[in-house]
Amino acid sequence: MTPSEHSGAIRTRKPTILVVEDSDQIRDLLSDILGLSGYTVRLASDGVAALEDLRDEIPDIVLSDLYMPRMSGFELLPVVRQRFPMTRVIAMSSAFSGNDVPPGVAADAFYPKASRIDDLLEIIETMAYSEAPQLCAVHS
Repeated sequence: MTPSEHSGAIRTRKPTILVVEDSDQIRDLLSDILGLSGYTVRLASDGVAALEDLRDEIPDIVLSDLYMPRMSGFELLPVVRQRFPMTRVIAMSSAFSGNDVPPGVAADAFYPKASRIDDLLEIIETMAYSEAPQLCAVHS
C-alpha cells in the first residue's frame, strides 16, 4: 500500500490500534474503551509481544506504555518508527505529566496515564484523520 493509499484508507475507516501495556487491568480497560469507540484493538503485554504482533499485521496506531518488562516502550517505539514509518505512535506513562512528548521518547504524542480518557480519544482522532505522520516529533 502506498503512503497516499494508506492515508486515504485511514480516513475511510476507524484505525487499528495496538495497545502495548504490561498491566492486565489497564490493557483490558483501554481495549474496552477503544473498542466501544469503534476502533479495532489488538493487545500486547510488552515490547517483545508487540514486535511479534507487528509481524502479522501493521496497525495504524501503536499506543505503548513506556515502562514494561522484557522490552520497554523506550526500546520499542524507535523500532516501530524506523520499521513502520506510516504507523502513528502514542507513548503513555504515569511517570510523566503534561501533554508534551517526554525528552528522548520516539513518539508522535504523549498520554499521561490516569488522566482524562477523552484526551486520549482526542489524540487518536487527530492522528487517525490527519494527512501524514509527524515523523520528527522526537524531542531530545
